[in-house]
Amino acid sequence: MSALRLACVALALAAQVALAQPQPDVAFEARLKRLEGDLRCLVCQNQTLADSNAPLAEDLRREVRALAVAGKSDDEIRAFLVARYGDFVLYRPPVKGTTWLLWFGPFALLVGGAGIWYAVVRRRRAGSAAPEAAADAGVTARARAMLDDIRE
Repeated sequence: MSALRLACVALALAAQVALAQPQPDVAFEARLKRLEGDLRCLVCQNQTLADSNAPLAEDLRREVRALAVAGKSDDEIRAFLVARYGDFVLYRPPVKGTTWLLWFGPFALLVGGAGIWYAVVRRRRAGSAAPEAAADAGVTARARAMLDDIRE
């Protein structure tokens, strides 16, 4: 029976220790997740800080948490990280002179590629029209010659 009592006491102590642990602040954790979702992993570059498993992302998450615990606002945390790492750390960087290429570069490449494609197709059509006209003239001449032979 003493083993059962010992197990009950151990279970009760474990429950007290678990209850004594501070419960995480749900609003604070949601704020950190939202903030981490607005920041880019500097290693992965196509993932948010919240989604990345890179060691640098873990370090940045710890730094963001430390700044938030220190009482910094979201804007102050973003400003600190932008000052340290540049606008690229923001998952949606602001549109300004230094980020213009980041925002509009892919569209410019798409338009340029479409223009090149159009020019190539147009050149091919113009280049292939002359041989077709010459071939049509040759066929027409042969057809007339055949008709002349039949009439005679």
